[in-house]
Amino acid sequence: QVQLVESGGGLVQAGGSLRLSCAASGRTFSTYTRGWFRQAPGKEREFVATINWSGGSTRYEDSVKGRFTISRDNLKNTVYLQMNSLKPEDTAVYYCAASDVVGVSPYRHEYAYWGQGTQVTVSS
Repeated sequence: QVQLVESGGGLVQAGGSLRLSCAASGRTFSTYTRGWFRQAPGKEREFVATINWSGGSTRYEDSVKGRFTISRDNLKNTVYLQMNSLKPEDTAVYYCAASDVVGVSPYRHEYAYWGQGTQVTVSS
């Protein structure tokens, strides 16, 4: 059974940092594009960051550029999201995902595999 499991979420004060992890099991995703998305209450799920299979190409949503960093360890079948300078508006459930598209992708419909999400809450 293929699973993506996020961890590392929690409650942090504004200006703080968190590191999310997404471990995959059931198959290898070393050749897959990986992504992070988030969903705040009452809002649609939105793109946050994506990374290609080698880690050589990344893309970020404008509001997180310079604060968030996506990375991956293919030997561990894991993708990470380092989040610095967190703001209250970053509060959401964060989801990791995997896609077989070539390159990077900010498009939710191109991701076939999804984790269950981890809550990130940033207090002001």
